[in-house]
Amino acid sequence: MKQNKYDDPEFFKQYSQMNRSVEGLSAAGEWSAFRKMFPNLKDKLVLDLGCGFGWHCRYARQQQARSVVGVDISEKMLARARELTDDSAIEYYRLAMEEVDFPADEFDVVVSSLALHYVEDFQSICQKVYRYLMPGGSFVLSVEHPIFTARAAQDWYYSAEGERLYWPVDDYQKEGLRQTQFLGMDVEKYHRSIATYFNTVIRAGFRVTEVSEPEPTPEAMAKYPEMQDEYRRPMFLMMVAVKD
Repeated sequence: MKQNKYDDPEFFKQYSQMNRSVEGLSAAGEWSAFRKMFPNLKDKLVLDLGCGFGWHCRYARQQQARSVVGVDISEKMLARARELTDDSAIEYYRLAMEEVDFPADEFDVVVSSLALHYVEDFQSICQKVYRYLMPGGSFVLSVEHPIFTARAAQDWYYSAEGERLYWPVDDYQKEGLRQTQFLGMDVEKYHRSIATYFNTVIRAGFRVTEVSEPEPTPEAMAKYPEMQDEYRRPMFLMMVAVKD
């Protein structure tokens, strides 16, 4: 089994208390921008890789997707997703993304939100997604921004008084594993440059049609003032890629 921190009881407890875990997509700072990148989902067959609590799966059905498949490695995440879902058109499967295997031309849309930076072999995932999609299908993905993942510390540089002075970037070109901290626990993530993300998607056969490095909306800032620092450096990299 691949890395599965979300089934660690303490880690899951901490994650479950995050605003985005309690309130859903409306509490996700990047959601306003990410939502606009989705194609028309009406009557579409949708796959969500790393679906977590199933927020995007349920959103797709709210947008009248015909059916949705959500895949995640964590049994605890999927158990919560099933608790929150009352819809026979949504199916959840426990699988690592690297182990997913669907027939060719199976889906109209593949979504992956903040999961692919946990995957070592991004190239293989892109190749699989390309195969799963019907011609004209869309791959909509978000990852932690390479400026955010470059240093394992993933933290600000502070003054002696504790003021956040700036976000340091180092070892940017040194791609690969980062042993970092998230929710006070050790987590493995994989850093890639912006060029690697783009070129891997393009070499899998896709045409990139949109890119976003979102900042918090005024509405999000009013509700979550702690997002103020997100104006100072990008935390998310998002893109849409189409299979012609």
